[in-house]
Amino acid sequence: MARGVLTDELQKLAQDFLGRQITTTELRLYPYLDYVMKNNQRLDPQKCNDDDRRVLATLRQEGHISGGASGLSMTKEFYDYINQVLWYGYVVGAYNEVADALGIKSATG
Repeated sequence: MARGVLTDELQKLAQDFLGRQITTTELRLYPYLDYVMKNNQRLDPQKCNDDDRRVLATLRQEGHISGGASGLSMTKEFYDYINQVLWYGYVVGAYNEVADALGIKSATG
């Protein structure tokens, strides 16, 4: 499975938490949001295009994030959600490919 590709499983996570589907743009913004929160907690406006800004505006309106370039904050629930999405959308597939090649147990069982 390619990393950063929307799957039915990821859409179910989004629907359960956000109450809506997500786009590939939103999915691919999550690793950057995770990075920002683990580092300086400030968005770099040069790293966000207009589509990213629309996603950020939606997330602000929904109450999941606040701030931005002057300081980003997010709810713990949203942080936990994006990390679950990152696990299934980026980590598990890559790990399982290596595990299969090495003949070891996959990340999901």
